[in-house]
Amino acid sequence: MTRVAAVDCGTNSIRLLVADVDPAAGTLTTLDRRMTIVRLGQGVDRTGRLAPEALERTFAACREYAGVIAELGVERTRFVATSASRDAENRDEFVRGVVGILGVEPEVITGDQEAEFSFTGATKELGADDEAGGPEYLVVDIGGGSTEFVVGRDHVTAARSVDVGCVRLTERHAPDSPATAAQVAAIRADVEAALDLAGETVPIREPRMLVGLAGSVTTVAAIALGLDAYDPSAIHRARIPYEQVKAISERLFAATHDEKAAIGPMHPGRVDVIAVGALVLLMVMERAGASEVVVSEHDILDGIAWHTALAGA
Repeated sequence: MTRVAAVDCGTNSIRLLVADVDPAAGTLTTLDRRMTIVRLGQGVDRTGRLAPEALERTFAACREYAGVIAELGVERTRFVATSASRDAENRDEFVRGVVGILGVEPEVITGDQEAEFSFTGATKELGADDEAGGPEYLVVDIGGGSTEFVVGRDHVTAARSVDVGCVRLTERHAPDSPATAAQVAAIRADVEAALDLAGETVPIREPRMLVGLAGSVTTVAAIALGLDAYDPSAIHRARIPYEQVKAISERLFAATHDEKAAIGPMHPGRVDVIAVGALVLLMVMERAGASEVVVSEHDILDGIAWHTALAGA
């Protein structure tokens, strides 16, 4: 058994998982899991650079995480950085800051690597319940800057990352609260183009189990379940029908900022981007012909932990 720390730094949030992983037994036991909204990707789509205030928010979270890692006696740490830091001209400044705080260099992974980690994290536990030759999965990870599409059963057979995420599209189109029909149509056009691009590599339309990951999906699930507060145990493995996702997407675009903020399980950092995230999920379901989405709280973070433990086994 190996005690590992996995850090996933995305466009909107940075997250930490400390876990004991036993590759031989196929178990991952969570010791600490936390998330901080840092909006590292603030303005990257427009300027091509990481903003100084976004870097400082991210470094502050790293300092907090370094304390947790030291306290729990982690043996191996891996820091993975995704879409925003792939796109930024000043990513070296980001790398130097992380190394200075955590002592490990962030891996600015490719979209294909991101997809592999997400698939492992999302399906390893689900696969444990399946008989041999169980379902093939379409795993969709809707992030802040990009969305990953991955197909496979016990391993990845096709994957594609496309540059549509809830933060990127919100900044690009700046929808009002409530949004206008023209704003929603412009966002839809970008998502349709991204789905066409993903479909060149990933067979989205073929029937399979759709598994949805990341904050937009889990927040939509929390709303669909009628939760008063965010509860990962209730959300994990929930099955949310298409009709509910459609109703929630429409509700969020029609709501004011204050109405969205007043939704019980809503994280304050997601208020201004959740409507776009919900629409991306809805359009994926439409393209896939999926009647429901299986929601997983286990995602790229868990995949990073599994790969970190296996690398040292």
